[in-house]
Amino acid sequence: MYYLEIFLTRLLVLLFANYQLRGKENVPRKGPLLVVANHLSMADPPVLAISLGRRAIFMAKEELFRNRFTGFFIRQFGAFPVYRGRSSPDAIRQAGRILKQGKVLVMFPEGKRSKAGGLESGFFGSALIAYYNRVPILPVGITGTEKIQGLGWIWRRPQLTFTIGQPFQLPVVENALTREQLALYTDLIMKNIAELLPEKYQGNYYTPSISSPLEGED
Repeated sequence: MYYLEIFLTRLLVLLFANYQLRGKENVPRKGPLLVVANHLSMADPPVLAISLGRRAIFMAKEELFRNRFTGFFIRQFGAFPVYRGRSSPDAIRQAGRILKQGKVLVMFPEGKRSKAGGLESGFFGSALIAYYNRVPILPVGITGTEKIQGLGWIWRRPQLTFTIGQPFQLPVVENALTREQLALYTDLIMKNIAELLPEKYQGNYYTPSISSPLEGED
């Protein structure tokens, strides 16, 4: 089912969207990897899956698993649930097991889709998982998927752009990781995503110093 869904996603994107992928060469071919991206649409996970070129496992909000239909297809992507806005030790342990197996884990640090399109404040989860598992973080900037709504989008052929940045790792602190340090690391992750986005998508992480290669793009 996973590969069938990948095939169908690739077919839909090629037929009904103007899809552009940048930075594919930045994806490590093997080894554990934490992918972090902004979140605009339910289409983000499947299109991101075909963009990475490696089988990916997604951390998804628990609400998506309540519906049997959507829950079935989400699980085929290897997704597992996390409860937003509260500590989820089981999800963190599951994330650690996935990374220790040398696999790719995908997270949307905002914890939900951005209704306005701009980056919202990130939760600490991605920084926590990346820090304690000592894995590279791969930032991805997504634009255009917010236009995939209903069925009418297939006639409009929206521009979908997925920009993959350079992998990086969080610095190690000498003492125990504090909440303040965790907040700084979360901001670092979000700013790496923001650098891959046009200004109108940077939201809470917009700074005049950021020079985006996609500036002015629809």
